[in-house]
Amino acid sequence: MSNKIRWGVLGGGGDSLIGVLHRVAASMFDAYQLTGAVFNPDHETSKAFARQIGIPTDRIYSDHHEMIRLEMQLPEDERIQVVSVLTPNFLHFPMAKQLLENGFSVICEKPMTMTYAEALELEAIHQKSGAVFALTHTYTGYPMVRQMKQMIAQGVIGEIQKVDVQYYQGWINPIIHDPQLRKTTWRLDPEKSGISCCMGDIGVHGYQMLEFVTGLEVKSILADLNHLYEDNQMDIDGTVLLRFDGAAKGVLRASQIATAEENNFSVAVYGKSGSLKWEQENPNYLYLLTEDKPLQTLKPGHSYNDKMSLDGTKLPPGHPEGIFDAMGNIYKGVAKAVRNQPYEAGEFPGMRDGVRGMHFIEEAVASHANGNVWTDL
Repeated sequence: MSNKIRWGVLGGGGDSLIGVLHRVAASMFDAYQLTGAVFNPDHETSKAFARQIGIPTDRIYSDHHEMIRLEMQLPEDERIQVVSVLTPNFLHFPMAKQLLENGFSVICEKPMTMTYAEALELEAIHQKSGAVFALTHTYTGYPMVRQMKQMIAQGVIGEIQKVDVQYYQGWINPIIHDPQLRKTTWRLDPEKSGISCCMGDIGVHGYQMLEFVTGLEVKSILADLNHLYEDNQMDIDGTVLLRFDGAAKGVLRASQIATAEENNFSVAVYGKSGSLKWEQENPNYLYLLTEDKPLQTLKPGHSYNDKMSLDGTKLPPGHPEGIFDAMGNIYKGVAKAVRNQPYEAGEFPGMRDGVRGMHFIEEAVASHANGNVWTDL
């Protein structure tokens, strides 16, 4: 009998980019077997996609309720163990909730829920379930992001003074200026996306990243968001000032109307004795700056890197790794947790990241709505 983890998927069918990303990531370390799915709300479309990618259709279900009900009727050693939730935002909470209540481990796309209240409820359910929960803040899987985290923890750049996170995209720019087109994307529909578009979609990545690499927690924020048009309720651009404990401060800049930008995500952390910079579009380079030495460039796969960075490196030095590899590292960490194998804190984002992310989104919107005021987290 295969010792692979039996894996299910909700969403991610057809030409979904996110579906391909998850399927490739799950296949990387030979840890998962795609066992059952609901790829599409239409059952026949789901089965057709299953045949297209070469998996049996006997466990392609009509919806997640049927998946859970029928899987629970199977012997435990045949039942799906982990389910990935790859649907639009408004379905994350009800699906993850029902899965956790029935003992399934969950890998969930972000944002975790539609509201902070839902996030707290899901956290309580997770604590009772004994299951593994992972949130796919994919960028934490890059080896040089993990190296950055370890170097900061080791005091390489000294006490943190300033954090600067930027996430600039331009994808919504051709849509937002057309009154009809801006009604066609679910990300601008608060009933499907939640109260925020830009901060909920990409700003929360920056927020999670800065807490991940620094080990600090944001204590208060001041947000200035932009909607461009009165008939658009959702932010598509914004800047958030950040305060941590002590003297450290930061800024988070996110935009979906940064014309012609693709996926310009970067993080810089400035300490008393040095700084570290990383850019998603050039993910294999981590830059270390100090006042007494020339710029140093660290790359993945070398022995000078930390254990967690090396564990997430699949190829020899000089062979670029990218977003599929980063997601694969998250799936690898989840596999260790499901199998009760030792794993390092930080190998996959979890429930805490989701709860804090939803709190950040809601308070950023509130800070802007209340006149750009400081708001405690």
